[in-house]
Amino acid sequence: MKDQDNPIVVKSKAFGIRMTKLRTYLVSEKHEYEMSKQILRSGTSIGANVKEAIRGQSKADFGTKMNIALKEASETEYWLEMLYEGKYIDKKGFDSVLKDCHELIKILTSIVKTTFKGKDK
Repeated sequence: MKDQDNPIVVKSKAFGIRMTKLRTYLVSEKHEYEMSKQILRSGTSIGANVKEAIRGQSKADFGTKMNIALKEASETEYWLEMLYEGKYIDKKGFDSVLKDCHELIKILTSIVKTTFKGKDK
């Protein structure tokens, strides 16, 4: 399967690009530097770990990298909540990006559960 045919690769990359645009907005329009740096790091790390997982050396390596991507998605969810509650992003923007984040979490959770089915992580 080519990367462009793999939904988690496509969705995590698109989300990472969205996080880079959010960072640019936060810095230029809201003059927010710390949380924007955190969300950029965690939000782009999702796709980087997915891509690394695809090239994993073993099923365990694949599962571990996908689990890291899941943890990064959960961290990104936290930063999105902080930015919204701190009034750095509006409700419409928050709801939209949070929906994408939750979709990634759902897909990654399913991948991790399937990969480690019957085994302890």
